Amino acid sequence: MTQQEFQQIAHTIPLQPGIYKYFDADDTLLYVGKAKELRKRVSSYFSKTFTSYKTHELVQRIRRIEFTIVDSEQDAFLLENSLIKEYQPRFNINLKDDKTYPYIVIKKEPFPRIFLTRKKINDGSEYLGPFTSSGKVRELISFIRQYIPLRTCKLNLSDTQIKRGKYKVCLEYHLGNCKGPCEGLQDTASYDEGLQQVRNILKGNLGSVINHFKKQMQAYALNLEFEKAELIRKKIEHLENYQSTSVVVSKHLSSLDVFAILKDGDTAYVSYLMVQNGTIVQTHTVPLETKLEETEEEVLSFAINRMRADFNSLSKEIIVPFEIEYPDPTVSFTIPKGGDKKKLLDLALKNVNYFQEELRRKKVLHLEGRTDMEKKKVLYELQEYLHLQETPVHIECFDNSNFQGSYPVSAMVCFRDGLPSKKDYRHYNVKTVKGINDFATMKEVVYRRYKRLLTEETSLPQLVIIDGGKGQLSAAMESIHELNLHGSLTVVGLAKNEEEIFFPGDSASIKLPWDSDALKLVRRIRDEVHRFGITFHRNQRSKGTFKNELEQIEGIGKQTITLLLKEFKSVKNIKNADKEQIIALIGNKRAEAIFSFFDGKEGQD
Repeated sequence: MTQQEFQQIAHTIPLQPGIYKYFDADDTLLYVGKAKELRKRVSSYFSKTFTSYKTHELVQRIRRIEFTIVDSEQDAFLLENSLIKEYQPRFNINLKDDKTYPYIVIKKEPFPRIFLTRKKINDGSEYLGPFTSSGKVRELISFIRQYIPLRTCKLNLSDTQIKRGKYKVCLEYHLGNCKGPCEGLQDTASYDEGLQQVRNILKGNLGSVINHFKKQMQAYALNLEFEKAELIRKKIEHLENYQSTSVVVSKHLSSLDVFAILKDGDTAYVSYLMVQNGTIVQTHTVPLETKLEETEEEVLSFAINRMRADFNSLSKEIIVPFEIEYPDPTVSFTIPKGGDKKKLLDLALKNVNYFQEELRRKKVLHLEGRTDMEKKKVLYELQEYLHLQETPVHIECFDNSNFQGSYPVSAMVCFRDGLPSKKDYRHYNVKTVKGINDFATMKEVVYRRYKRLLTEETSLPQLVIIDGGKGQLSAAMESIHELNLHGSLTVVGLAKNEEEIFFPGDSASIKLPWDSDALKLVRRIRDEVHRFGITFHRNQRSKGTFKNELEQIEGIGKQTITLLLKEFKSVKNIKNADKEQIIALIGNKRAEAIFSFFDGKEGQD
């Protein structure tokens, strides 16, 4: 939909709060959004220039717009989240969490059983959870059954059946794990009291459970039933030990939720801690894929609403790292500066960073500590997928790096037998290329590397990976041809984001199987060359190794250079800036010196 087409319908868009839905030519739902004022929000998509290609692509695809008016911003927020969850439109944030979580169910039946389930049925039963770990649920149920005697059988314990004397107590009764409701030896009130203690344990409220048992112990002691009192004392001791091993933050804290976020490109990671009665009872971290130009605040707001709904949280206080818009007046937000709440936020941040690092580690292959056969197996796999004549026991990878369009450098890492050979790593300050030219830079460093190996009569790698597209690969091949090395080694290009491998001259790419060790090894090599190149680049900048063009201008000092770069961000922007802007910033005399310098350089070019 063009801006002109939109203007024809703009006046029909309501001014009230609500949600809007964008559809494409096939009437497929593309995007759902919320707004305080629908007309103003929707108009913004057709009246500004977006820096994101994805947003531009969305606007180009819109053919139809639908609106739903609601009473408040809060209603719009809830409806938006509900529709996103149901339809998962292509351009909305995608919470990449398709797991089914276990619940503990208190079954709706006479003398209810408790057990683990992953299916939540509308049968009137009470479902506690969900929980993020089935192992944790089984541990909780086992713990509960040790201290609260509840039945585990599937008998129909209706009053009629019990009065008829249809059932007899089983071994569980004789072991003390059940009080025999099947023979009428336990009444409903006593059984329900035990269920209430189960609820307290699952909510982290062990204090009330311990107090309940203490009263029982005192009652047995007063009746001189010391053996029973001793059994209760041991239960209390075990409960207190269990409480001490739980993550107790503070007995002074009530129920609250804690959220932290880490954004990395188009992916965000959100960590959630559920705290009840001062104890952390749930922890969960999820990745979210952002599709447009969503801010951290927008992503976090979306995740909070979704995760609180998924985990049935009713907490009235939420701890967050920064202010967000969350249109629910019943909930208060805290940005802690210290104390127990700050410790909770720090813990959530630690969890989200650990989660991201674990995902990264799972994506790459680490062969340290593996046997020679295991290492060779991965290399044989890579050889097969890339149709290499030799097993790639020696692999080298190149990557270019620059800072804000200035200071180009390159890095090369070397892997032998699938492991980093750091003594063979090399970094390069570009010598022959003026300005930023990735292709020429790649050609130079590849030439320098293999010219040196030929001169030193050192063995060549079986596989060379060029981190970049077809342009960088073609540039590298120019050097390979100039050195008469064509056929002596295999050179491939690795697309930056898609992890596709290109061979010189081929129009089609090769995609290694997503779960293969060969792909994980390639990822590790790529990540290592990025790390090595960025570290080198950062060190060079901090040492002042790079010479800024402005330093060559007579009469321009460091303070003036700092002022200019702070305002214009790069030398290139300074060259292209209006003269009036520069004069206003540093004065006429110094500005003239800069103009004369750059004019002179253009004449030389």
